[in-house]
Amino acid sequence: MLFYISKQKIITATTYMKTFLLYIFFTGNVIFLITGCSVNKAKLDDSLKKYFDENKVEGCFTMFNNKDGKVTVYNMQLDTMRFLPASTFKIVNSLIGLEIGRITDEKMVIKWDGIKRWNEDWNKDLTMEQAFKVSSVPYFQEVARRIGKDTMQQWIDSTHYGNGKIGNRIDSFWLDNSLKISADEQLGLVKRLYFDQLPFQKRTQQIVRDAMVQEDNTQYQLSYKTGAGFDEKGNNIGWMTGWIEENKHPYFFTILVKSADKNIIIKTVLLNIMKGILKQYGFFEGKN
Repeated sequence: MLFYISKQKIITATTYMKTFLLYIFFTGNVIFLITGCSVNKAKLDDSLKKYFDENKVEGCFTMFNNKDGKVTVYNMQLDTMRFLPASTFKIVNSLIGLEIGRITDEKMVIKWDGIKRWNEDWNKDLTMEQAFKVSSVPYFQEVARRIGKDTMQQWIDSTHYGNGKIGNRIDSFWLDNSLKISADEQLGLVKRLYFDQLPFQKRTQQIVRDAMVQEDNTQYQLSYKTGAGFDEKGNNIGWMTGWIEENKHPYFFTILVKSADKNIIIKTVLLNIMKGILKQYGFFEGKN
């Protein structure tokens, strides 16, 4: 039978190693949630296609309801394909940096290198939490250089992140299509982060969770990280991965979009799709 964990319960390292997450494997229309002996079907919701069509992109959406263990998927085929993580890798880059002291805390400043870049928000000294919010590539490239290739590879292996390949460029492997991850793998990562199930100290995971909070009010808390990049064929790839929490129940979700349009504004498209889908599912009113 499936096991579920409330946020308040603490999982010891021993228990974690014994149960070691929910392993997810897709076969046709069936999703296998494995903790030893159970199989559940994912709900395929093609009604969500309209949100991608309205924004003129291909894409997929997946959500895990931790309250009842139900999974909802739109476009399962794309959901299991791997793409570059782009700036969603800042989640793991931050975790590693914090864990080994290359980032002391969320207030640690890395000074601007003086190189003027297209995003004005990057052209100044930034703390870790500021850099995470504005998705500063230069800040986290410097963090990656301070972590170093061998250490970075060890931690990526320990988190079982995507294809695990970082190539030879320590400061751009998440942008140059060396490292790749699928939407269902992204979903598993943020779920483990929420429940302190990743191989990092609780303090480390809490700092990153706090950095991911985008909206927080009496009805819900919305946390996510976006990312945008290009695949090998030059298509725009966009990500949004995180969770929405209502009445102390988290619902984990990942959105992937793909477009050949060079002028597309990925973040706007992701926000449009996320808000449309979550509203359709009754979120933002504190009733879920």
